[in-house]
Amino acid sequence: MNLENYIRDILDFPKPGIVFKDITPLLKDPKAFNETLNVMEEHLKDDTFDYFLGVEARGFIFAAALAARMNKGMIPVRKPGKLPAETYRKDYTLEYGTAGLEIHKDAIDKGDRVLIVDDLLATGGTVEAVALMIEEMGGIVEKMLFLIELDFLNPREKLSGYRIDSLIHY
Repeated sequence: MNLENYIRDILDFPKPGIVFKDITPLLKDPKAFNETLNVMEEHLKDDTFDYFLGVEARGFIFAAALAARMNKGMIPVRKPGKLPAETYRKDYTLEYGTAGLEIHKDAIDKGDRVLIVDDLLATGGTVEAVALMIEEMGGIVEKMLFLIELDFLNPREKLSGYRIDSLIHY
């Protein structure tokens, strides 16, 4: 199954000049979504880690599904003000602005091995901020796993110290 057939381009979203990679058709099709999870799980068969970490919002979808399949816990990283307990915050730069992310302060213990999951790797700013949060909390970033990677933005240059797997490359 060619998963790229289930990704559509939305022009000028969220602002002019951006081509948004919409995964809604993939999520809507149960066979395509299940195949995506199968391929992601195959990419993780030789990895040792304690938790999946899902990045808001679409990263939650994949991280939670994989966590349930692989009998692991799932840690959410959210936009500021969305988590109820005491949080740790990291600000970062997007390809089209700035933002911040938060994680519960008690979500990661020293030595926890964490696998970061998100739908898209663009410039790497978001996932770099997440990785730094994990490390500053004493955790270890085992790997980063993405459905889509935008190679033309060269995100691996920013993330050269991390192991990265992506299913679809543009």
